[in-house]
Amino acid sequence: MQIKSLIGFELVQLCRAHRNRAEELLNTYGLHTGQEMTLFHLWEEEGQTHSELAERMCVEPPTASKMLQRMETAGFLVRKPDPADARVSRVYLTEYGRSLEKPVLEAWKRLEEQTLRGMTEAEQALVRRLIMQMRTNLS
Repeated sequence: MQIKSLIGFELVQLCRAHRNRAEELLNTYGLHTGQEMTLFHLWEEEGQTHSELAERMCVEPPTASKMLQRMETAGFLVRKPDPADARVSRVYLTEYGRSLEKPVLEAWKRLEEQTLRGMTEAEQALVRRLIMQMRTNLS
């Protein structure tokens, strides 16, 4: 069996191509791939703790902390102490972070269209179902 004939190999290649294209689109807004996921969660609900964000993004808390630190330095968000427990900090968007919602969602829409170009709705539904099954199999 050749490695290039394995589905896993093709998945890695697909993920790499998707990430590279996402990086191109997000760099326009000063974002790095992965940071938009933090913004997605904060656009849904601001004031989350570091650990809540880490859990929702499926990363370890130190990884989330480093990303939040970089995003705060870049001006996308701010961390403030929890009024009820000063040991906990909560994460809020800056005006700049809020202003990126529409353009970043548009960029993701363009990426989705490019990724699925040439597929029927039925094929797209099948791909989605198969990806979800593979993810379930590995979790």
